[in-house]
Amino acid sequence: MNTNSNVYTIVYTTIIVVVAAAILAIAAMALKPKQDANIKAETISQMLAAAGFSSKEDLAKLGNDQVLKMYSDNVKTAFLIDAKGDKIGELETEAGNIELQDNLKQENKNIAAGNPQLPVYVFTKDGSEINVIPIYGAGLWGPIWGYIAFNASCTEIVGAYFDHESETPGLGAKIKDEAWFREQFKGQTVNFSKPDDSFNIVKGGAPKDDKSAVDAITGATMTCNGLDAALDTWFKAYMPFLQKKAGAEGVDEDCCGGDCCGGDCEGGHQHEHNHNHQEG
Repeated sequence: MNTNSNVYTIVYTTIIVVVAAAILAIAAMALKPKQDANIKAETISQMLAAAGFSSKEDLAKLGNDQVLKMYSDNVKTAFLIDAKGDKIGELETEAGNIELQDNLKQENKNIAAGNPQLPVYVFTKDGSEINVIPIYGAGLWGPIWGYIAFNASCTEIVGAYFDHESETPGLGAKIKDEAWFREQFKGQTVNFSKPDDSFNIVKGGAPKDDKSAVDAITGATMTCNGLDAALDTWFKAYMPFLQKKAGAEGVDEDCCGGDCCGGDCEGGHQHEHNHNHQEG
């Protein structure tokens, strides 16, 4: 064959492209299990950090197997709920076959469509139950997400962890990098009386007596606004579940026959009761 001909050039180029594509495809298939394991371990590390089992930095030093074992050893149950807050399915928690509902982008769309399948991860720590739920939204430059940990009755936040894809270093990226920002969430609560605006990240500083607000990060207004919106969207989606937990485990039986936090009280009395119960 004439190596200087157009036919030779086309055949040669085609063979090179096919061989390169085959090598890349084989490599991708070979690496996929490892990539999936890394993603699963990273997701679980974020949950464990939110629940207070260890810092994210220390968890990052562990191998995937140790992270999965820590999850399996400490998770009590994991399940999916619907828009009414009712359980619709279980998630496997054994270390060798852990199931996660980790496509948060799709669930964000499902929330908007009114047909979510929301995950709840229930851990046991120091003899107490901790309920962990995810949140997801849009930051300034890309997706932001995180995990919020509640006490057994879901009347108090006990921890939080946030991450992002491409927020500005030194500004919006501080939702992940700055421990003080996450620490603010501890001891706060969701405002049950305002399901559409149940939590606020306040530019200039949250009021000292507002148990459903934290300070925004200076210079990161758009990222904080996006996180605020994500919290409101996902807390609203989880509200029926949170209210049922609060009504079942976290209320005074003299309040509305025990259904106060389940949404049967009128107006501000419900929110007032939630605060009184938490602070008492």
